[in-house]
Amino acid sequence: MSSIKKPEKAYKNLEFLNSANARTVRILSEFYEPQARFKKYNVVDTCVFFGSARLVSSKAAKRKLNDFHNSSDPNSRGYKKELKRLTSLLEMSRYYDDAVILSRKLTEWSISLDSERKRFIICSGGGPGIMEAANKGAKQAGGSSIGLNISIPYEQFVNKYVDPNLAFEFHYFFMRKFWFLYLAKALIVFPGGFGTMDELMEVVTLLQTGKVKKKIKIIVYDEKFWKRIINFEALIESGVISENDLKYLTFSNSIDHAFEEIKSHFEKHFIRNGYK
Repeated sequence: MSSIKKPEKAYKNLEFLNSANARTVRILSEFYEPQARFKKYNVVDTCVFFGSARLVSSKAAKRKLNDFHNSSDPNSRGYKKELKRLTSLLEMSRYYDDAVILSRKLTEWSISLDSERKRFIICSGGGPGIMEAANKGAKQAGGSSIGLNISIPYEQFVNKYVDPNLAFEFHYFFMRKFWFLYLAKALIVFPGGFGTMDELMEVVTLLQTGKVKKKIKIIVYDEKFWKRIINFEALIESGVISENDLKYLTFSNSIDHAFEEIKSHFEKHFIRNGYK
């Protein structure tokens, strides 16, 4: 009796699934798998936090600076450069602390809605920095939060504050961005670098071009920082954007102002006649 090896089903063939020929299958998986999980855990919409992955809490920044002072020779090569970096890290750490508090306040408010569905749940990129701060604040409030992580060489681990059931690992940036925006009713943009600016500009472009129709609030946290980094007035003066384009951005300089802006936006546009 001859033994004939049974052919492997295509959806179990890992060599095929990881090949270029199956790229569309992998892309679709990053759409359908998160969609199924959001439905399973009753997630309706989100409040997204963007910001630098490099920032730490003021407590951690102070510890790093103190350790440096205690263990470094002021006359050594690179001392001044490292001192400047750590001093800047301490100055920027207030954004991490503010993100924790803002996330906690928003989560406490969303929990108070007493909805059977998860409304306005905090969502971040799932990594360190401002992402961690957002997830941390939600956890402090006793709520769940989402982490949409991306596989990259650096800063790719999922922080410990993300709800394990709502922790995702994406390969494709564009699918990750889709899920950031698709469920979002508000975005809070804390100081950050290339990635943060990319996310902010893409969302504003989608609003400007009418590709996003829903009412979405964009909070740009710390007007002084962002207007130093991006010269919006120069863009207007040069005629490459109009003054009216800035209507998509709400600059905020305090936790309380940001919270009230977002809360009012949710209440006005997404909580009607007692419907939550």
